[in-house]
Amino acid sequence: MSAIAEHQEVENLSGLSPNPEKDIFAVKENGKACLVAEFAAKFLVPYYVRDVNYVDVITEQADIPLSRGAEIKGKCGTNESELELSWLEKAYTLRLSFIKEGHNTSRGQEVLWKMNKVQFMYDTSEKTYFKEAVTPGKHTANSHKLSALVTPAGKSYVCQAQQTIHLYLSDHQKSIDFLLSEVQIQPFDITNDFAFSEAHKCPVDQREQLEETLPLILGLILGLIIVITLCVYHIHHKLTANQVQIPRDRSQYKHMG
Repeated sequence: MSAIAEHQEVENLSGLSPNPEKDIFAVKENGKACLVAEFAAKFLVPYYVRDVNYVDVITEQADIPLSRGAEIKGKCGTNESELELSWLEKAYTLRLSFIKEGHNTSRGQEVLWKMNKVQFMYDTSEKTYFKEAVTPGKHTANSHKLSALVTPAGKSYVCQAQQTIHLYLSDHQKSIDFLLSEVQIQPFDITNDFAFSEAHKCPVDQREQLEETLPLILGLILGLIIVITLCVYHIHHKLTANQVQIPRDRSQYKHMG
């Protein structure tokens, strides 16, 4: 297991994004970016409140977006990296962990990286998103056996489509939805400073791209078939027009020659 450097520079570049819901974060080592992440994120968190009569307990849902002004911590390593984001005076903390590992395949060893753990810590006593929560306090939710954003080593992961990662509290009675979209992340092997390497698109984006281009491809093929058919018809018509017509009636032979 590789060591992860503890003291590294971090930078919040979210102000560069034209999308107010999209954030950009970077971790630097020796002045160069070693982890760059760009994404939009929010959390759907169920919590308990009293009903209007203050008799029964009912479930409400807090929609918590990732703040553009989030504080950043990060760690980079050869095979392990981590990004930690906190906002609203650390009432909310998101920790993303990445790992790079090799796998033996029929084509030889294949090296991939993936996001292998997500942790979200939140405080239901915070009033911006939690309204009169019953027994307010701090909670921690974790992913379970996560293998997400799987990408060949040396490439960045790109996915515009929204993905949902389920996070679980220790009692497993409630789960939190971590919604991730407009993603481009590279936690390893950044060769050009602050520039993502070649993109590896997620399967959903690949399907959507195919669905967008398929009608165009089919239209081009159909147009090509029509052009070829017209060309063949034109050539055939020209050839048959130049052929000598042999009369079927023998009486017409006397008019020939």
